[in-house]
Amino acid sequence: MRDFAMENPIIRAESLSKDYQMGEVTVHALTDACFEIGEGEFVVILGPSGSGKSTLLNIIGGMDSPSRGRCFTAGAEITSFDDRQLTEYRRHSVGFVFQFYNLMANLTARENVELAVEISKDPLDIGEIMQSVGLGEREGHFPSQLSGGEQQRVSIARAIAKNPRILLCDEPTGALDFKTGITILELLRKVNRELSMTVVVITHNADIAAMGDRVIRMRSGEVTENRRNESPADPQDIRW
Repeated sequence: MRDFAMENPIIRAESLSKDYQMGEVTVHALTDACFEIGEGEFVVILGPSGSGKSTLLNIIGGMDSPSRGRCFTAGAEITSFDDRQLTEYRRHSVGFVFQFYNLMANLTARENVELAVEISKDPLDIGEIMQSVGLGEREGHFPSQLSGGEQQRVSIARAIAKNPRILLCDEPTGALDFKTGITILELLRKVNRELSMTVVVITHNADIAAMGDRVIRMRSGEVTENRRNESPADPQDIRW
């Protein structure tokens, strides 16, 4: 599927493919993925397990390289970057939020965020970020003293504090109960709207797609749909 009508997209994928060799078998994790994402959009990439979502996110985030095709962010072809350029790209241009929080257990919530900011060129104010994610009173607590939802809030604060243009979220509600998951989706929408940050969420949960400005569906490594949602739902109206 090709969709190259957008002017100055922040992300553009051109025929991205990724193959893995497992013994004598070639696994096609991603096949000819083509799409564009506009700056400031809240995008949901939807598909079942094994559909290629995480592979695609890893390529956009500069953590993996395609077997074929090209990927551009903000006009730069990241698939042509060398290791040094990819490190700089990951450090300054993208933030990552994962299903499991990957926090440093021996650091407080604030210290986990500070760790990311230390390598940033233009970081946001940590105190303001901790307040914005609802952890102003909890920033001195260690991960073991925080609930799952609070730990995910720390991971989001860590990702956005370095002030990236793109926030990539891999199943950010997957380890959370429904109520906590909704609060995390509300927080991601807040980050998207108030910081004008492009947010990309990958999920297997079809109900979450309703809140996306853009929905990209995947199946068996292929992009099967890329559509603009003219009436995104409020996270509070989502049920699963």
